Amino acid sequence: MRIGDLEGRKVGICVSGGLDSKSVTARLREGGVDVVGFTADLAQPDETDVNDILRRMEPTGAPVRIVDLKQSMAGAAMLVIKAQARYDGGYWNTTGMARAVTVHGLLGAMQAEGCSVLAHGATGRGNDQVRFERYTNVLAPEMKVYAAWRDPDLLKQFPGRREMAAYLRERGIEATTGPAKRYSTDANIAGLSHEAEDLESLETPATIVTPTMGVWPQDAPDKIETVSMRFEQGVCVELNGKRLGQFDMLAEANRVGGRNGIGIANALENRIIGTKSRGVYEAPGMELLGTGLAAIYQAVLDRRSSTLFKQLSALVSDAIYDGRLFDPAPRAAIRAIEQLAEKATGRVEFGAYKGSLFFQQLVDCPASLYNMADASMEASEGLNPTSSQGYVEVQSAEARALARAGQIVAPVWR
Repeated sequence: MRIGDLEGRKVGICVSGGLDSKSVTARLREGGVDVVGFTADLAQPDETDVNDILRRMEPTGAPVRIVDLKQSMAGAAMLVIKAQARYDGGYWNTTGMARAVTVHGLLGAMQAEGCSVLAHGATGRGNDQVRFERYTNVLAPEMKVYAAWRDPDLLKQFPGRREMAAYLRERGIEATTGPAKRYSTDANIAGLSHEAEDLESLETPATIVTPTMGVWPQDAPDKIETVSMRFEQGVCVELNGKRLGQFDMLAEANRVGGRNGIGIANALENRIIGTKSRGVYEAPGMELLGTGLAAIYQAVLDRRSSTLFKQLSALVSDAIYDGRLFDPAPRAAIRAIEQLAEKATGRVEFGAYKGSLFFQQLVDCPASLYNMADASMEASEGLNPTSSQGYVEVQSAEARALARAGQIVAPVWR
């Protein structure tokens, strides 16, 4: 769609209060479009006061609604942890999940205002344009989507930040391009993603990023902090003796993990559209809770269940990244993960130290399959070592058959 196609339609635009949001909103209103701004409150750690977005957007003349999605975002983050949904480079899929929460939450608010078009400011070279559009298509197929930075008319008028700033100043709207940026940041309570600008060069170290949710490992305390977590059916319900709800749990885990330099990752990931993108990600609470749950999964999942879980986890992670979370396959996978997580109950203890988490103990895990007597190298009342003789002999029949048939080729090590 182009601006001209919006005539006679009411548009709900996703805004952040930045230069792009103000420029597009002002330009749409100038073109006679009925515009309402919408902001998702995801407890963004880079916003000291989300209501400040109202002040920044006010000069554009468009009303702005802030939709409280903090609890939804925390619940979605817990699903990511339960599914162990990491993406390329091993980072937690926090930004992709935030788009599912945002579109799902804002669409209802937009429709209540009579909007028939969702507008967004995602770049035409990235993932979010796909996510915003696809989630709108599947959740509200009757709504149209206006992608400002795929509109040739807008791209011609605003080829860069300088032109947007000049446009706003001419209309008496506060605008600044600010000091030279080294990277851009997208945030929610589950994590932050930093990308673009200087980070686009693979010669730029990740350490140009100033962490928002914690510190770099080298700046963390010089002592190990013991962290205790209790999980019930795959959900952390107690952290260091505090029984907390999902939002407060994630906030506390962010504080604990952040101060110990946990959960910062550099990734060169495969984007939806086929290109590669470099990002630096922060997710201290997700890493802390996710690592704790992984230790319990190791104890309660048998070999085949563990293999299945990894396949389901990859499917869910890709669906979150691709903007397909509500599709049939990931929904079925999530139900299977819920089944496998039913026995993931126990208390686990880790040592947090300068970006690393060290296992200390796992207790009170009734469904654990681990039997120390069976695994012991010492004499015990566990598995009788001689019982393995028959099993090994059965295996040897196949091994010898392969050898006699000439189907075994030993590698040449160089």
